[in-house]
Amino acid sequence: MSTTLPVPITFKLPEGWQAAAPDAAGAPGAAFVAVHPFPDSGFTANITIDGEYRPDTATLAQIADESVERLRAAVTDVHVVDRQEVGSPGSPGLTQTLEISALAGGVTRELVQSQVYLAMLDEADASKRAVTRLVLTATAAQFPAVVGDFQEFMSTVRPDTDVA
Repeated sequence: MSTTLPVPITFKLPEGWQAAAPDAAGAPGAAFVAVHPFPDSGFTANITIDGEYRPDTATLAQIADESVERLRAAVTDVHVVDRQEVGSPGSPGLTQTLEISALAGGVTRELVQSQVYLAMLDEADASKRAVTRLVLTATAAQFPAVVGDFQEFMSTVRPDTDVA
């Protein structure tokens, strides 16, 4: 069952990408899923969005580590290739790139995942924090061709201030 984000956001999908139902796309915990129009060797590159309230003191790096550990339980192998803190103290973020070996569609696949974590702090109470995770997953062969689309997508992500 798909989830909702703790803080509404707005974004624009890159040309050709299509929204998909999270359950049908195999991402039941996601709030949103988009799929690339051209699969690579039977795997469809995808962008997923999820998030949660995180009023605890975990850093974004610790939250990213939690994601890696959840992946380790579900895939053959995962390596953190790169991790960088981005943003500012008032709008912190973290990016990480993962190399993953996973069984998908009955075949072991070499995948690359680009994860972006965005923390949104309550202006009145910084201990009230929502963290949104945006993820691109693609085959290692297709990743170089779609990572630019993901960067374009990320440049459009904003809090949706029109939601009451």
